[in-house]
Amino acid sequence: MYRRSKGTGGNPLRREADRTRTRMHAAFALTCLLAVVAGAALGRAAWTDGRRAAEDIARHRHTVTATTVGGATYRAGDRPSGPPFTVATATWSYPAHRTHTAPVRVPAATRSGDTIRVWVDDDGRAADAPPDQAHIALNAAAAGAGALTGIVLVGGALVTVRLRIVDARSARAWASEWAGIEPLWSGRPRPGPGAGDD
Repeated sequence: MYRRSKGTGGNPLRREADRTRTRMHAAFALTCLLAVVAGAALGRAAWTDGRRAAEDIARHRHTVTATTVGGATYRAGDRPSGPPFTVATATWSYPAHRTHTAPVRVPAATRSGDTIRVWVDDDGRAADAPPDQAHIALNAAAAGAGALTGIVLVGGALVTVRLRIVDARSARAWASEWAGIEPLWSGRPRPGPGAGDD
């Protein structure tokens, strides 16, 4: 009758390599769980910091009405891989009675004399719009996903290396044991001095 053994070493067929593999798989599962938690925490922190920074930028950004004094022209993107965009020279007043003239981004069909809305800083210089919620959310998601991916990849690599070491040791141990048992099991004479002597 089969009687179940108790304790960690109860199963005689379960080798130390099997226990190590089980521990490594459990460690990888725990690493994945920790990666999710760390990714969520980092994403939330990036969201909070991004919103705070956007609010601070928004306090120093203002929209004004500007009038174009030239037609729209294409300009290369800010980065080599960035798409081109259209600009036109426009003039506006901010703060009151302080006139500024500078090239600003405009829709492609803008003509001279059109009125457009322009973002400016506290000194009245043309500036970028404050980051919107979608931009902040995208940055937060990228930060969280990057942390999650990095932790999972590092944890997976460490577990893979450890499992390969265990497999190599297990294969060497098996080959050593088989070299001693196979001649007895097969009935073949053992190689070595005196083997096959009559």
